[in-house]
Amino acid sequence: MSPLLSCAVDTEQHVARAGWDQPPRLFAIARNGDIAAREPSLAPQLAGVDPDAFSTIEQEGMPPTSSIEEMLGRLAWPDEVDGAALAIERIVVPPEAERDLPDDPEAATQALAAHPARQDVRLLVAVLRDGEGVCLLRQRAYDSDDKVAIGEDIAPGLLEALRATFG
Repeated sequence: MSPLLSCAVDTEQHVARAGWDQPPRLFAIARNGDIAAREPSLAPQLAGVDPDAFSTIEQEGMPPTSSIEEMLGRLAWPDEVDGAALAIERIVVPPEAERDLPDDPEAATQALAAHPARQDVRLLVAVLRDGEGVCLLRQRAYDSDDKVAIGEDIAPGLLEALRATFG
């Protein structure tokens, strides 16, 4: 398992422990050795962990937004941050459910949320400054650590939006 994937799995499981119906959560990713060097008060917590592995630091106080893409478009990270991760919940419906949606975005969202075939999912998208990325997908209906899908092609648009915060 790559250091990024290991970090992403740990972060996804951390988010999952808080249950469902969460707002989006944003994390900075940094190497453990760099964190310990920059924040000596955290060194005891990092004692014994691989200094080359990654940890996430949750970015508290993320403002509510109706567009994650717009929020990510305004985001930039300092050089000390090696990567970023975003956990976000979404509703997935079969393609035919989207055919006769109302034009009003709020009414369309309500119609999708009420659809009998809807599936609730949580995505955790993680990228490094060098471009490496991974997506994890957990379905509410199969809410178990051993049922999380992993791949780069699960949410390519979110991967690219998160990569753009480093560029």
